[in-house]
Amino acid sequence: MSSFAEIADHAVGSVAERLRTAAIAVIAFLTLVDLFATQAILPALAAHYGTTPAATGLAVNATTAGMAIGSLAVAIFGAGINRRLGVITSLCLLAIPTALLSVAPNLPLFAALRVAQGLCMASAFALTLAYLGETASEKGVAGAFAAYITGNVASNLFGRLAAAFLVDHYGLAPCFLVFALLNLAGAALVAVSLDRMPGRVRVAATNALPMAGWLGHLRSPPLLAAFCVGFCILFAFVGGFSYVNFVLARPPLALGMMQIGLVYLVFVPSILTTPLAGLLVTRVGPRRAIWLGLAVALVGVAALFVLQLAFVLGGLALFAAGTFFAQAVATGFVGKAAKSDRGSASGLYLGAYFLGGLAGSALLGWAFDSLGWNACVLCLGAALIAAAALSYRFVIDDRANRILTAPD
Repeated sequence: MSSFAEIADHAVGSVAERLRTAAIAVIAFLTLVDLFATQAILPALAAHYGTTPAATGLAVNATTAGMAIGSLAVAIFGAGINRRLGVITSLCLLAIPTALLSVAPNLPLFAALRVAQGLCMASAFALTLAYLGETASEKGVAGAFAAYITGNVASNLFGRLAAAFLVDHYGLAPCFLVFALLNLAGAALVAVSLDRMPGRVRVAATNALPMAGWLGHLRSPPLLAAFCVGFCILFAFVGGFSYVNFVLARPPLALGMMQIGLVYLVFVPSILTTPLAGLLVTRVGPRRAIWLGLAVALVGVAALFVLQLAFVLGGLALFAAGTFFAQAVATGFVGKAAKSDRGSASGLYLGAYFLGGLAGSALLGWAFDSLGWNACVLCLGAALIAAAALSYRFVIDDRANRILTAPD
């Protein structure tokens, strides 16, 4: 009887854990589905507003600026925010600017609404990461963060495909209204799932200054290294996936718009590999795990020098898989390395991460225009190598269960 009861308890626990993991991934998807989806409809937006591709692209990517500002705000003030309620509120507020995009009369207002979207997405993202870091067990923390980043990967793929489909069949306004409904669905899912996860967190009141936790994290060498790694990862990712579209459209590849849209399927391998990050971290530690992801990404970058379709597609697939894998490891490391005020740590990481995206878009754009695609690819490789060097600080002493700095 006892054996049967133990088996039943184990089965119930396994099902609950799988449901929890799935809920985390879906929450991430519904939180970030708006972030890069509009990149797939840039031509339609440019035609609608009668603006140049450069101006339209700047307005669309204004969300990243909002993400950086919102993440840093959470880093300063996040300690006193109830995690679950904060995520629900952020996603409900996110639906407002998303819906208003359907009636934005001009591009400057469109850009302002994109910044507002970024602020809401950043707060939901950072508070969810803090919640996971505070509620997940020592064994489950890496897997929880990997599940969340997997949802992020899925939002990159399916958000773009959904936006292209909706605009092609129904127009711009219905597209943004559908995404607003997805944001509200995310808030509903948080309401029914996070509250049921074990280890509910109650944030204690504190008399410490809001920036005290922030400054403490910046004085931690492992956490500071993680913030810089996040900067390098999105620097490479945004820069690479922004300007490769011009390479795909030009000779010798000369793909049409529909063909370029299908190139987004290179994210599919990332959906399969990113969940493995948590398992690998538990076996080899975060430093070796992130090195593996960055090595895969570097192989992909090397393939981008060869302007043949098979090499470019394979290179993009490896580049995406490696960078998302590395992001999952780095995000989980922050959640485990920050022993107090994880909301502040998550906000700082995301602030650095999205600032890296802004820097990558600007600097790699200059490299692409001034020096060409090969110079842009060299910059991608340099950013990934810098991330690998910085992650030397990712050391965990499993026996003491504490974060150590690497020897000088």
